[in-house]
Amino acid sequence: MKPLVSIIMGSTSDLPVMEKAAELFDEMAIPFEMQALSAHRTPAEVEAFAKGARERGIRVIIAAAGMAAHLGGVVASMTTVPVIGVPVNASLGGMDALLAIVQMPPGIPVATVGINASLNAALLAVQILSTADETLQQKLAAYKEGLKKKIVQANEALADVRFEYKTN
Repeated sequence: MKPLVSIIMGSTSDLPVMEKAAELFDEMAIPFEMQALSAHRTPAEVEAFAKGARERGIRVIIAAAGMAAHLGGVVASMTTVPVIGVPVNASLGGMDALLAIVQMPPGIPVATVGINASLNAALLAVQILSTADETLQQKLAAYKEGLKKKIVQANEALADVRFEYKTN
């Protein structure tokens, strides 16, 4: 099994945030890899990873980082593989990481999701992959239908909630 998606993170302290992405890839049966790479502490390894990603069959990279959060941008500067950034709340409520990831210079895009939003990053990766995979498109549609059913069930449960001035 060869990975289609690579989840990279600045350190293993980001793993609790990134587990939701990994769980979705398992649910969708999408092969992925996970590794810690630091734009600041292991720049040579980051360069080798980025420059070899496409050749290894990686179709989407999800890069999680907190604080300075340069990992996604550095990787995006060295590959044509789409990069999705996940800002991690490591300090300043994650705003420092969000701004570091989203404010990329022209020509070096990093798609960016919300702070700690690895599930949305994984869903975006699935959407990218599903443009060329009908089976995956069907799995994604079923997943979204499941989200709709959860809201319908929530409204059914809310119908039983009673307050003196609640009208529905």
